[in-house]
Amino acid sequence: MEHNENKFLVGVYDDEDVVLSAVTNVRNNGVRIYEVYTPFPIHGLDEVLGYKRSGLPRVAFFFGLTGTTLALTMMIWMMGYDWPMIVGGKDFVAFPDFIPVTFELTVLLASLGMVGTFLIISSLWPGKKPLLFDSRCTDDKFIMAVDLGKNKLSADEITSILKNSGAVEVNTKIVEE
Repeated sequence: MEHNENKFLVGVYDDEDVVLSAVTNVRNNGVRIYEVYTPFPIHGLDEVLGYKRSGLPRVAFFFGLTGTTLALTMMIWMMGYDWPMIVGGKDFVAFPDFIPVTFELTVLLASLGMVGTFLIISSLWPGKKPLLFDSRCTDDKFIMAVDLGKNKLSADEITSILKNSGAVEVNTKIVEE
């Protein structure tokens, strides 16, 4: 069995302001950052990393639209054609009565669809081993991972850049895929 090994440099930072300015500094020095891991969200980090706006709101809209369409189709079919009954003198297809069910099915499908989409995009399925560069990133440290295979600079040059940008320590990690 062949293993594909990736070698990473892992910079550990103590402060969110330091890591935020370090990302800009490291990227300006020509280093491609694999990812930055933080114990809490940092405002503006996605912009300095160069991430584009997510397409998830559009996906949520289409899941909600599917829920609305499914609810209305189901109720119009059941109440108007399959088993029409006059209840309390109302029409067979009374749209005001459909609003609560339509709202609930819209919210249900949008939320379940977004959970599924998030799990697929994030590769968080059962049995998947998470990629953890340093366990302290869930507690009090900020981690910047740099893939050495995707950078033209040497490990020593990148280590120097990370330390000059405020990293309190720089470690090497080999990840097997």
